[in-house]
Amino acid sequence: MNPILVITYWSFKDALVQTYTLPYVKIMARVSLRKVYIVCLEQVQVATSDAERSEINNELLKDNIQIIFLDYKRFGFKQAINLFKSIFKLYYFVIKQKVEFIHTWGMPAGAVGYLLSLLSGRELVLDSYEPHAEAMIENGTWKKSSLAFKILFYLEKKQSQRAIYYIAAAFGMKEYAKEKYSVNIPDARFFVKPACTDLQKFKPGEKDKELLYNLGLTDKIVCVYAGKLGGIYLDKEVFDFFKQCYLYWGDKFNVLMLTNASADSINQQLERVAFPPARFTYQFVWHQDIPRYLSLGDFALTPVKPVPTKRYCTPIKDGEYWAMGLPVVITANISDDSGLIENHNAGYVLKDLTDAEYLNAIKKIDGLLKESNDVLKQRITAIANKYRNFDIAEEIYKEIYNNPPKLVK
Repeated sequence: MNPILVITYWSFKDALVQTYTLPYVKIMARVSLRKVYIVCLEQVQVATSDAERSEINNELLKDNIQIIFLDYKRFGFKQAINLFKSIFKLYYFVIKQKVEFIHTWGMPAGAVGYLLSLLSGRELVLDSYEPHAEAMIENGTWKKSSLAFKILFYLEKKQSQRAIYYIAAAFGMKEYAKEKYSVNIPDARFFVKPACTDLQKFKPGEKDKELLYNLGLTDKIVCVYAGKLGGIYLDKEVFDFFKQCYLYWGDKFNVLMLTNASADSINQQLERVAFPPARFTYQFVWHQDIPRYLSLGDFALTPVKPVPTKRYCTPIKDGEYWAMGLPVVITANISDDSGLIENHNAGYVLKDLTDAEYLNAIKKIDGLLKESNDVLKQRITAIANKYRNFDIAEEIYKEIYNNPPKLVK
């Protein structure tokens, strides 16, 4: 069986490789019986050393996987030159190793994969297929008139026209591709794979008593949030919500934020909304320790900015929250998740970002927390078992890579 070349736009140490790419690639290698090469673009601040690279590849070869480390530069002229050099280097690699499929993760990587597929004639598979160019406008990073937007949007359209399979994060992406890229994707070539969760690591159980005591959260109603502030996430609105929680529950309420946000930025927001710092706990936690901290939560928050392209994304945190049995407060029209939360009575979907609506969410959560704890957790973990199970990915990769058709355009 000829190899698969997986292309990412991230550094190997990036969480998006560690939690959002590698677990799937291991499944891909296992079910396809093919060797899989993964391209990682190494940013200077998190780049791996030569010794680390050797150790990483020695370990991954056990799973028939090998990393190709390339240099990353920020979008601009230097990165354009760097990318074209990398594409030609990968072209020769594809020919030499007789790679059969180019499998990309996300639209920026898909742009690289499209050019490489065009040069080499290899089949193109788009994974984590969701808008990126328009998302960069919505979060204020790019302007619609910018060259970066125009180039990436054009390449999103071209890769969509060339691909033989599409693995999206949400069902709505099929309609988006039709409207924005003028591509009608046949049902047999379109799959949906949200960010899956390791259900052996993330599962409901008793709160970690030692951690509960050490963090001063015993007998508290704990809202847990694992993520960043700003960018694709809300910022000040998060603290407005916390303030309404405190006004409703008083000193019984506590926030547990697992974040790399700076102390200054957090303290400024706490001061702005007059939220007592003693009721707010925050720290950075490595991903392998997240389940232990999530166990302390009574409910969770997913404050993704409710902009149009987020209908097609896949928040990793939702699957982890659900697997732990936590009800979730989420903004509207986020992936398929907002609908799942509403339809399964597993939290609250914010209709707008006002104090009155925050209070509606709080009252809903208060009612859910008064249910039988076992009944509530069973209802919510069932969502993770059905919609975030890695079996979803396994079935998709089996269908794509076991006796695939020849459909190069």
